[in-house]
Amino acid sequence: MDRRDFIQKTAVGAVALSLPVFPAYVANHRMGIVVHSYGFRWNSKADSSAYPAFTDALSLLEHCHQIGAGGVQVVVNGWSDDFAKKVRTRREQLDMYLEGSIGLPKKPEDVSKFEQDVRNAKEAGAQILRTVCSSGRRYEAYHSAEAFQELRKNALASLKLAEPVLRKHKVKLGVENHKDWRAPELVGLLKELNSEWIGVTLDFGNSMALLEDPMTVVETLAPYVVSTHVKDMAVEEYANGFLLSEVPLGKGISDVPKMIELCKKHNPAVTFSLEMITRDPLEIPCLTSDYWATLSSVPGAELAQMLRLVRQHAYPAGLPRTTPLNAENKLAFEENNILECLAYSRDKLRLT
Repeated sequence: MDRRDFIQKTAVGAVALSLPVFPAYVANHRMGIVVHSYGFRWNSKADSSAYPAFTDALSLLEHCHQIGAGGVQVVVNGWSDDFAKKVRTRREQLDMYLEGSIGLPKKPEDVSKFEQDVRNAKEAGAQILRTVCSSGRRYEAYHSAEAFQELRKNALASLKLAEPVLRKHKVKLGVENHKDWRAPELVGLLKELNSEWIGVTLDFGNSMALLEDPMTVVETLAPYVVSTHVKDMAVEEYANGFLLSEVPLGKGISDVPKMIELCKKHNPAVTFSLEMITRDPLEIPCLTSDYWATLSSVPGAELAQMLRLVRQHAYPAGLPRTTPLNAENKLAFEENNILECLAYSRDKLRLT
């Protein structure tokens, strides 16, 4: 399947088997929330009355509804049939969308568990799932070109195991650009799979860690988009390269409104899910030799372009950091960041 075929099959009005019937609220593009936005609060051990822990999808749904989000993307792993039905009931009552985040089968004997998770996600109302092919960042987890090629081989094998299940249950899967694939590499993977049921979970900022211009990434991957991680990014120089942080929408260097419009253009039914991760800045050590172990084909011009961007867009007062904060203040900081993003989504992006 080439890009034109994929676009046609994922556009609104396509064949019923190719695209699920989406509820009316999706057409309004209300901003949802990715569970990873709540890195501190999800299964938190902090004793906080103001920010009690979210322990499952139901508690996340309830809170996100209270703060005005349109839906959630949440991990589906080992749910019972009864819990999936409870999630569906409450999701329908709250008029919210649900997307699942799911692990891939690594070997044939994992397929039955994967299929059960797909069934449970669909029972809860999810027609879109998100996955990743690597748990680690490329420049940290892989130390040779051979190791990265092994990742690609294993990822392709896992996706081939998953595809018949997705096709059977008519559920789409988005592979995230998760600081592992550069955009053309991910497109190459999708073309090799050649399935209308597997596309992209398009993260608006991750690929900066691989020296890719964020708008170029969106332009490259938007034709395959089935779900999104909406974020804005900020940068800062450090000795070995640059630091990278998610920041509230509108405060970073990303042209989020244009990215949103590109995604809508290619998939008018796509949902927009906020991934505002509150944490210390990530170190991108692009001036060290180890960083280049799997990236030797990246032109030096792209490194130079990224370093120019970093120098031209220093974040006022420095990038935010969470390490100095106590547990309660981390929870408060996280919540305030999310609320600020939702306000921007409502007022500037018209995602209401």
